[in-house]
This record gives sequence, structure tokens and C-alpha cells, in this order.
Amino acid sequence: MTPQSDEDEVWRQIVASFNDTAERDSADQPWPDSENVPAEPTRRVVKPSEELEEDLDDPEDKHDDGEEEGEEGHYVPPPPPPLPKLDLATKLAWVALFGGPAYLLVAAMANWHMEGWALFTAVAAFIGGFVALVVRMGEGPPNDSGWDDGAVL
Repeated sequence: MTPQSDEDEVWRQIVASFNDTAERDSADQPWPDSENVPAEPTRRVVKPSEELEEDLDDPEDKHDDGEEEGEEGHYVPPPPPPLPKLDLATKLAWVALFGGPAYLLVAAMANWHMEGWALFTAVAAFIGGFVALVVRMGEGPPNDSGWDDGAVL
């Protein structure tokens, strides 16, 4: 017999025994018999607690001040800190970064005839705004970050 025919025979046996039930022999199980699951699961009946039954019987005893209960445990976050003030150069860099592509997009959608200098100015504004923002980013942590600036790689 060839190795291929042996493998084919093994696969045929696996497929033939796919739907067969497993034999329940305690010697083959790696766990104790007490941990075997019964064939039919045990049914449990859950009874409501006495407090819930009282609430269901007397719905008139509810609190009239429902707003106070709704507010209990409600977290109101503090207002966020104000945005930092930007200087004129940073504002112009942001306008150039978004203004150049916005002009090109509007002009293309409106089918405007664009001169060469307008195209050059829009692309140069985008590139210049990007470069200005990257250069102004700084190289280190802020001065007010304290002595423990977290993990620095």
C-alpha cells in the first residue's frame, strides 16, 4: 500500500464516523465522573424577591420627585479648558493649509478657468502652511509638563 492510499483510508474512516456518538467510558475521560454533564439539564425556577413583589403590588407608593432619583449618580463633567490663543503666523498657516486645496476644489467643481499663477499660489499656500506648522511644533515637551513627562523613547 502507498502512503496516499493509507491517508485516504483514514479520511474515509473519519468521515464515516462523523455522526457516531462517542462512547462514554470513564477510563478514557481525563476528568472525574462527577464533572460529567447530565443528558438533560436541570431546570431552575427563579422567584422574584419580596421587595420586587411589594413594588409590583403597590405602584402608588412610588416617589413623586422622579427628577431627584434621575439626578442621583449623574456625572456632570467640568467645562473644558479654553483653547490656547494662536498667534497670527499660526492662524495664517492653518488658513493656507486648508485654503489652498479648498480653492482648487471649488474652482474645479465650478468649472472656473484657472490661470497658472493661481494654481501655483494655491499649491504653494498648502505646502507653505504645512511646513510652517511643522516647523512651529517644537521639539520637546511643553515647559509646564513637570518633572515626570511619562515614557520618553
